[in-house]
Amino acid sequence: MELLALLGKMSLAEKCYQLQQVNSNIFMADENMPITGPEFYLQFDKRYKYEVASVYNSYGAERNIAIQNEFLEKSKNKIPLAFMLDVIHGYRTIYPINLGLASSFDRKLVRECTAMAAKEASVDGIHLTFAPMLDVSRDARWGRCMESCGEDTYLTCEMARESVLGFQGDGGKYTIGASLKHIAGYSAPMSGKDYDSSDISESSLREVYLPPYRSAVDAGVMVAMPAQNVINGVPGNGNSFILKDILRNEWGFDGVCISDYGSIENLVSHGFCENKKEATYEAMNANIDMEMVSTCYINNIEKLLNDGKITMEQVDTAVMRILRLKEKLGLFENPYGSADVEESKRILACPEHREIARRSAEESAVLLKNEGVLPFSPKIKKVAVIGPHADNKKIVGSWWCAYKQDETVTVLEGVKSLLPNAEILCEKGCTLDIEDKDYSQNDKAVALSKAADVVILCVGEDQADSGESNSKAKLTLPSVQKELIKRVSEVNKNTALVLFTGRPLVLTDVEDKVGAILNMYFPGTEGGNAVARLLFGKCSPCGKLTMSFPRNEGQCPIYYNHHRTANLRTDDNKRILYESGYIDSPNSPLYPFGYGLSYSNFEYSDFKLSDNTLTSKDSIVASVKVKNTGNLKAKEIVQLYIRDLVGSLVRPIKELKGFEKIELLPNEEKTVEFVIDENMLKFVKRDLTYGAEEGVFQVFIGKDSRCQPFDQFKFTNKSC
Repeated sequence: MELLALLGKMSLAEKCYQLQQVNSNIFMADENMPITGPEFYLQFDKRYKYEVASVYNSYGAERNIAIQNEFLEKSKNKIPLAFMLDVIHGYRTIYPINLGLASSFDRKLVRECTAMAAKEASVDGIHLTFAPMLDVSRDARWGRCMESCGEDTYLTCEMARESVLGFQGDGGKYTIGASLKHIAGYSAPMSGKDYDSSDISESSLREVYLPPYRSAVDAGVMVAMPAQNVINGVPGNGNSFILKDILRNEWGFDGVCISDYGSIENLVSHGFCENKKEATYEAMNANIDMEMVSTCYINNIEKLLNDGKITMEQVDTAVMRILRLKEKLGLFENPYGSADVEESKRILACPEHREIARRSAEESAVLLKNEGVLPFSPKIKKVAVIGPHADNKKIVGSWWCAYKQDETVTVLEGVKSLLPNAEILCEKGCTLDIEDKDYSQNDKAVALSKAADVVILCVGEDQADSGESNSKAKLTLPSVQKELIKRVSEVNKNTALVLFTGRPLVLTDVEDKVGAILNMYFPGTEGGNAVARLLFGKCSPCGKLTMSFPRNEGQCPIYYNHHRTANLRTDDNKRILYESGYIDSPNSPLYPFGYGLSYSNFEYSDFKLSDNTLTSKDSIVASVKVKNTGNLKAKEIVQLYIRDLVGSLVRPIKELKGFEKIELLPNEEKTVEFVIDENMLKFVKRDLTYGAEEGVFQVFIGKDSRCQPFDQFKFTNKSC
């Protein structure tokens, strides 16, 4: 049916319910279904449940087909439901958390992983995911940094595009719609506490936090979700400046804007609105089309229309956006999408997908330290796998959808599979409980470690200790884990520390105890196999950090591309009066953005800039020769940074503007080139216009964000 005609048939109540998303238990109770947030307060007239727009938190092809069947049978207008779910880093086959996957610096891999997740979700009856999360995250205390791509805007923009294109593909079979979130400023809350207020200047908002969402819009993302917190005094779900003026009017986004869970109602708890009726007005005025689970819209829109506070045109516009979304998803032609009970059995967690998950875990791992300990020889006879993550299947992160825990490969299982002829010893040594004080558990683990040829010491966070609402004031490992590290390393120097975490941790008091540290983040379904292959040299680590690891919590938030400042400390090892720094800590992080080691070595030479003048009508090329001087085939991520020496606003110390991932055989050499043009120099200027300013720019190419400039060029708007 033509959409305008369909809209014309609908009563006001039916239109209001078409703006409503409900949890799936409204239709089919299931104690195993995850229900996010409280349900008891809802004022929901179940007579209209067959006219709602969307179902949240429902998976399984059989279940979703049954719900859609019941709905279409009893619905007056026969507008199909859209099934939506948080498919964040995998559906049944889980790949590394986004903070880890971004550390691969691999555009192709990101698209491959999200396309794989879309395929699994689609055959299980899901039409749209609430991903990618594109909040630039610079504070490791914030729990949701695990869901982000880290501290850098450019990298997040690149990952945004690839994620949207991976999920949505060409819109055909095995694809799902994508939703950007959380626009904007959600990742910069006070003291790193989730949901807390953010204060961000408009120039920083536009320069740092908004570009990734714009990248997703340009890639054709179908849905947008506002931030839950307060940004510059205005809650995200009532922020018409961001959602209407910028997202819709400036960027031309014409898709659906959906609230986060119950967050329109939160406009009242923020003190921004007196009651739910007023909250409905503010959200409608901000152009939010669909309400997730709470029921402000269905209970207050008619009242606001009668009061003349909103117009029927606003309501119709919101309904039409939802109808167009369903049309884009192909639901009017096929309400079930790709849902197929038998096909889901074949596709979910299939060998091909597990191979993608393993490979992505390997590419995402970051080698933080290696003093000749790794790789271990595969001929080792006795291996001790020690620590609370040694034989733990809960290493996938805080989002898992239809994941089955028994399908996850632990480190112990991975090592046993790789080394069938070796003697493999295992002992936990302690728990992951941050309050654990039982040091006596260490004893058996230490004894096993002493008797082994090598030790794999698996420590870190509980996967439930990072993610939404899991902010931390302390980023160090629990004391019982630190004691285990100390004691094991004292009895066996061939110890590799394997870190499982959803955020950067403070490792200052343990990194000097061991000869090798491999950061796996939460690696997903194939994590154990990936760890084993990395440790025993089947592949070389190549990931680079996308968030700086601080030396202590007092440095947070910490990020490489900070603004230049007066009296910046020049020697980080000395305390000098009237320099910008701490009296009890260096300024630098323990491990910086872009950092990561390899089992091989790479030599950078022959840095060149094709010209020292750039105009707005041309481009110049920065190049470098990279040689693998080691004995193993390995990958390197070559990074380009640029510094604007003088601007109308103070500019960052340097900014990532390009990267290329290359693979080289031993003694192989390759020239890597980066094209520099005017677009790389643009920023939000003092008058809030966007563009490049004339001046001198330094160029850096290197292994991480600590690289030094090798040349500079002058940019001019005048043709040469």
